[in-house]
Amino acid sequence: MAKQNVAEQFVDILARAGVKRMYGVVGDSLNPVVDAIRRNSAIDWIHVRHEETAAFAAGAEAQITGSLAACAGSCGPGNLHLINGLYDAHRSMAPVLALASHIPSSEIGLGYFQETHPELLFQECSHYNEMISNPEQMPRLLQTAIQHAIGRGGVSVVSMPGDVASKPAPEKSIEHALVTTRPTVRPGDDEIDKLCRMVDEAKRVTLFCGSGTAGAHAEVMEFAEKIKSPVGHALRGKEWIQYDNPYDVGMSGLLGYGAAYEATNECDLLVLLGTDFPYNAFLPGDVKIVQVDVRPEHLGRRSKLDLAVWGDVRETLRCLTPRVKPKSDRKFLDRMLKKHANALEGVVKAYTRKVEKHVPIHPEYVASVLDEMADDDAVFTVDTGMNNVWAARYLTPNGKRRVIGSFSHGSMANALPQAIGAQFTDLNRQVVAMSGDGGFSMLMGDFLTLVQHDLPVKVVLFNNSSLGMVELEMLVAGLPSYGTTNKNPDFAAIARAAGAYGVRVEKPKQLQSALKDAFKYKGPALVDVVTDPNALSIPPKISADMVTGFALSASKIVLDGGVGRMLQMARSNLRNVPRP
Repeated sequence: MAKQNVAEQFVDILARAGVKRMYGVVGDSLNPVVDAIRRNSAIDWIHVRHEETAAFAAGAEAQITGSLAACAGSCGPGNLHLINGLYDAHRSMAPVLALASHIPSSEIGLGYFQETHPELLFQECSHYNEMISNPEQMPRLLQTAIQHAIGRGGVSVVSMPGDVASKPAPEKSIEHALVTTRPTVRPGDDEIDKLCRMVDEAKRVTLFCGSGTAGAHAEVMEFAEKIKSPVGHALRGKEWIQYDNPYDVGMSGLLGYGAAYEATNECDLLVLLGTDFPYNAFLPGDVKIVQVDVRPEHLGRRSKLDLAVWGDVRETLRCLTPRVKPKSDRKFLDRMLKKHANALEGVVKAYTRKVEKHVPIHPEYVASVLDEMADDDAVFTVDTGMNNVWAARYLTPNGKRRVIGSFSHGSMANALPQAIGAQFTDLNRQVVAMSGDGGFSMLMGDFLTLVQHDLPVKVVLFNNSSLGMVELEMLVAGLPSYGTTNKNPDFAAIARAAGAYGVRVEKPKQLQSALKDAFKYKGPALVDVVTDPNALSIPPKISADMVTGFALSASKIVLDGGVGRMLQMARSNLRNVPRP
């Protein structure tokens, strides 16, 4: 048997860790690793057109599967292109191993062609970032990187010169059993006892949930029922907690709706479950707050806490719920449910009049139709900006659908590359990229990746020829919009020229048939929907200093108008309110 080189050993270890594919663009310093992948049947090389796409795709795959995913870039500019997608994966706690190949080891530090210092550049977007400068560091260094990514949830970066990758792997190297799953973290009994006392002493408790409630839906519902608590959520908590939830009071934050703000500010005790919600202007300043989080560094960094609980949400509630005293008083819960329904009744009227005749098309109408026509287990990837609004308000979670976006990092152009990673996990599952024209055109080259790999991703393009969220920020700040207009081509024609299905929709009556045909098409498809650039509804009580980027200083709701099927859910939940 021929002796392995370092690149072959590197690929074998990734395969043992469960990596199915590596996304990237080939290049000279990366060639030994790509060649090792070519000869290894356990891993596929996924050629993309831009390394940023590779990192976004790997991050999305990791979020869908919960397992390690991988991407790579060649030396210098190649691996630099990874950085934005890696930031997103890291902030989303997606376990990703990134290979940053490097210039020849003998030239490091001498200003060689394409020289950078990846061990410095990737420091802020990784848990582990080290260079293999000697074959003897293998396989321990790579194994350590893998366990950082999986164990801590986030990115590990391994840089490696191409000449080192080609050298013989060390003989009698020590390969230990890899950790490929994360444990649950249970709080100590003292913390559980303190939390139990606080819940028992409070008359009005509100639960506010984030992505850390993934896998804990049943436990949250049981706890809310026992203490008669309203349940609100952040954007990243929507897919995990809103469905089958008779205590739902909506979402808080800049894109918020319903009674979530009132519920979090009018309670005696606010319990933050698995959320690193960044907008502290929405959090109360005169209410007792408890935070439960599996990441101890998240505890207390947004608001002053009366109790910090380090633990997994599911395990914490499994310990807590049997100990708390049941509450019988539903007055606070019922009042919040009524407020929530009334709030949704008010905003929905703005986009229910003549929507099927309005030209340009209301984006709310597009999102509503898309929600109704998409599969029950569809994966939606959502561009940052106004598409976040439409996804938050119109996509209906059900426990099977997934919604992936750049919800923590807030990068443009994420939807298309994330759809690539999501689709590779299951070629038979419907994947829909909700793209904005600004985000789509930024990484439009990787639409060709869909065609090259025959990925059946459906791109629904909300084409308002503008950077809509930026316009909103300018308007709220009292500034005239400037530099936000896009002069766009016929994107559907571009899709057809690339060999995909493409259709342009300019009238509402064309929308349903266009989506139906796109969904039926077996390969990649793009539906270019011309939407209303003025679909920004701003309440009259906004002052010029309220919004800087996504940070609110004094307002509870900035965007208003339209909530889709959430109104039906709220009306249904009102049936649980006892009648006098």
